[in-house]
Amino acid sequence: MVTTLCCPQDENPLSYARLKGEWAIWSEIAQRFERKVPAQDRGDIRHSIILELALARARDGDKSFSQAMMCRVASFVVADYWRKEKRKPTILSLDTEIENGDGDTTELMETVADDRALDLDAWLDARTFLLGCPHRLIEIAYKRLNGVVLNNADKLYLCKWRKREQKRLLDRTLLSLS
Repeated sequence: MVTTLCCPQDENPLSYARLKGEWAIWSEIAQRFERKVPAQDRGDIRHSIILELALARARDGDKSFSQAMMCRVASFVVADYWRKEKRKPTILSLDTEIENGDGDTTELMETVADDRALDLDAWLDARTFLLGCPHRLIEIAYKRLNGVVLNNADKLYLCKWRKREQKRLLDRTLLSLS
């Protein structure tokens, strides 16, 4: 059994030409504003605008609706649509292909660092680090631990050491990815 809600004389069962009175006017207003959203959402925004115009009419009672007021309500519905779209989180798939610096395309999954690329146990082991650490850097660490203000020479030495280690870590990471 097939149930239709359209008039038998309508070729298109979703035709808005059947609307009469205020509903026809609201449909025309909605049609003007539906082009401000992507094509896949135009039907939804048209219905949202018509519904919001009907709700606004019900709130105001028997007061007459001006064309400007109807356009204002429709523009608020479109603005609310875009506000909601901007708040949606962007979800990336790891299967997405991206362009690397060489002009080649690669999957995003291939750019994620491997757990085995860094030896995390050795990296976190303080004794191993302290064995290869310069004595001056250890003195600077004790000063910071005790709340002693570092002089400019110590600050400069600490800054250079950090940059050198960051560069070394980055080079190792890039080497393991290739």
